[in-house]
Amino acid sequence: MKNNVIKIYGLLVVAGLMGMTACTKDFEKINTDPVNYGPTNFDPNFTFSTAQLTYTGSTDLAYETWRANLIYSGTMMQGLSSVVSYWAGDKYLLTPWYTSAYWERAYAEQVKPIVDIVELTRDKPQYKNLHNIARIWKVLIFARLTDLYGDVPYSEAGLGYYKGNLSAKYDKQQDIYMDMLKEVEAAMAALDPAADQVTGDVIYKSNFEKWKRFGNSLILRLAMRLTKVDDITAKSYVEKVVGKTMANNDDNAFLKHDASGARITQNRNSQVLLGDGGQEHYYVKWSDTFINALKNSNDPRIKVAVTKLFLTPSEVEESDGTKKKNPDFVTDPVVQKGMPNGKDLNTNPLYAISAHPSYTTFPEYSSPHPGMIKRDGITFILTYAESELLLAEAAQRWGVGGSAETHYKNGVKAGITFLGQYDAALAISDADAEAYATAHPLTGGLSQIGLQYWIHQNTALNFYETWSNWRRTGFPNLIPVVYPGNATSGTIPRRLPYPTAEEAGSNSAYYKAAAAAVPGGDNLAGRVWWDKQ
Repeated sequence: MKNNVIKIYGLLVVAGLMGMTACTKDFEKINTDPVNYGPTNFDPNFTFSTAQLTYTGSTDLAYETWRANLIYSGTMMQGLSSVVSYWAGDKYLLTPWYTSAYWERAYAEQVKPIVDIVELTRDKPQYKNLHNIARIWKVLIFARLTDLYGDVPYSEAGLGYYKGNLSAKYDKQQDIYMDMLKEVEAAMAALDPAADQVTGDVIYKSNFEKWKRFGNSLILRLAMRLTKVDDITAKSYVEKVVGKTMANNDDNAFLKHDASGARITQNRNSQVLLGDGGQEHYYVKWSDTFINALKNSNDPRIKVAVTKLFLTPSEVEESDGTKKKNPDFVTDPVVQKGMPNGKDLNTNPLYAISAHPSYTTFPEYSSPHPGMIKRDGITFILTYAESELLLAEAAQRWGVGGSAETHYKNGVKAGITFLGQYDAALAISDADAEAYATAHPLTGGLSQIGLQYWIHQNTALNFYETWSNWRRTGFPNLIPVVYPGNATSGTIPRRLPYPTAEEAGSNSAYYKAAAAAVPGGDNLAGRVWWDKQ
């Protein structure tokens, strides 16, 4: 999929985002009412490009990526660490306007466009394949929403224009999962190489065989999410996709961003970690839990860490105002050092980073390699390494799908070599990956598989998935931080609370019923259905 996005982004900026202000106030109108872009004369392929882009994060300075993926998921899972005062995740503090960010932007910028595509292409032979690939993408969108919040509007979401209903019921997560599994299965079966080419597809460029492997790998992810609550269904769907999932890193689903479109098209994680909205470039680091896990096993993925990348919190480049990087950043694995979680910039020695034994200077804590956070860099969506590690778990649990040891080794190797897709500077040879995987075979069962999944998703900067899989498996065994005033009695959060300000006013009855039904309460310590205690 190299270089397959720049031209399309030029089209979508004009066709899909025209009239948008910096606060995206017109986005709901543009993407809700099909009349605004003419159902008889507008190619929904343009909107599909937009839907693929906005799944990677909001066009408004990576709004929900910043808050949900990085501030909360990234630090709660001890992949990242920060001492910035508003980075509440690894302190287990509740900041409602941050925990609601994903809901707000996903329903406005992801759900509405994809629902429009599915509805506008229904029963139209000229869009047969677009319709079915959009169905798969719709499941991808809702899977993350329900994983974060639990019961959510699903069956009626985005249909206000079509159904004349301005409120949407919250579907039970169990029902959502059963429907998502069936939807992906049916959509894949309906793909037809003799029908339309999906010209708006910036992920696979209308390669239907890759879409089928993507769909089967997505089913695998969804099925394995059920292991604590519905082992029979989980196993049955895994058995259906054995031998049909991603075959190698060439099948990895990722979106290559475009630096020329500013906030709209630039990589979302990169905008935040380069300090566009604050001083994250200087004060956000890899967690010591993550760096220690790599160093303790001489993992070659330590290449994702560098020190002395940014030497000051505010110095900018004269050319474009971005924060100034040090061209002589340090890649030596020996000096890489993660920053502990649960620390701040205050003076109480129990919590002050300056009082921690590891502290010297901030530049000497490890940052993500600059190849991972390029403005035109990659957002990984679903990978071969993930699929192989899930198949290893399935084989370990149920004895299905071949050898757990083989799938595990495949997953570890792919999780090492995929880094080259970020940037050539991060490439690790097949020989080095083989040597590491051979020296570290599967001997520790589910806990070892869970550790590798955590490492892989952290290096993919997909902390949403890190958090979801950790909640399901409990691996790796993360030690909670201790921080005053936390909202969870010192336990790692299990879900994001519903957005009270939005839903209590506009969807009150449905919201109240859903909030009352959350096991453990509508708070950071409550649980979604599949996260059975």
